[in-house]
Amino acid sequence: MLIHSEQEMLDFGQKYGETHPAPLVLELIGDVGAGKTTFVRGLAQGIGIKESVTSPSFTISKVYQGKDALLVHYDFYRLADPGIMEEDLAESISDPHAITIVEWGESIQNILPKDRKIIEIKYIDETTRELIEK
Repeated sequence: MLIHSEQEMLDFGQKYGETHPAPLVLELIGDVGAGKTTFVRGLAQGIGIKESVTSPSFTISKVYQGKDALLVHYDFYRLADPGIMEEDLAESISDPHAITIVEWGESIQNILPKDRKIIEIKYIDETTRELIEK
């Protein structure tokens, strides 16, 4: 699927949030600047989160309360060894009321459930992205 603007990415994320209830584990794959956080912002809107959603690149994780679900957003970009975050992630994954989103999950593949959803976001050009659901 091709996305041609930031607004289209937000709309796709919002619809995804509306149609994929908790519990959900979602791994996002894509280069820096591909639109992963934009997608998550849209998803957050879809589950009723009103506050501003930002990338957890420097904080590793961020938690938001939606209408019927908790959104837990992880970014393991800066962690070669997730260490103590493994425990936190395992807790989130096992929460039946959580939507857990993982970016840069290479270091924690052994923790992620095999039945997780995966979306790869490929940068095509300045405004276009290709989304591949796996």
